[in-house]
Amino acid sequence: MILTPISTDRLDAVLTHFADRLADRPRAAAAFARIAATWPVTPGTVDTPAQRADAVALAHSFGVATLDQEPAVAFSWDGRCIRTRSEASVIVHEVAHWLLCAPERRPLPDFGLGAGPETGLKEAANAAFCVSEEQRETEEVLTSLLGILWEAELGQPAILACLEQNWLEGAHRASTVAFFADAVDALHRAGLVGHEGRPVPPAVDAEAA
Repeated sequence: MILTPISTDRLDAVLTHFADRLADRPRAAAAFARIAATWPVTPGTVDTPAQRADAVALAHSFGVATLDQEPAVAFSWDGRCIRTRSEASVIVHEVAHWLLCAPERRPLPDFGLGAGPETGLKEAANAAFCVSEEQRETEEVLTSLLGILWEAELGQPAILACLEQNWLEGAHRASTVAFFADAVDALHRAGLVGHEGRPVPPAVDAEAA
């Protein structure tokens, strides 16, 4: 849920201001530029069948299994596959979760982070929760940004998830800009984005990307 909506007539100025504040963080600036380039969003180009197909293909490219079923039936991630009858951005987000998750937690429903918003078996997912609140918060932040960067890489309207997940909340604050840049750097240290802030595809070294 967007905490403070940004009107469409102000968004260009907000994006420009945010980009300007990233001038001394080139990797983050490059990553943000790709997100900002998905604005404006053309009507009829959000959550299309082609975008959902591309999101599923992204999962498969990393060797992640998928199931054509609603997450409400069980889990978004059941320890074996992602349920894909959801929005394209949600599928990409789950792929990002898989990439960031410690391998030993991948067999757990919803990655051991507790129930996601689309999960049906919430009690079972919450029972599998096995990380600290701080670790969950950190992982959710990085998953959010990695998913957004993958949306941009796939040519999908990443700016919408950027807004929905409140990356531009308080965009005028230096701390907000630094938070974004620090998250990009954390993804780079994890080998999930390259020097230019682009998400790293399967079997590619982040240092070479």
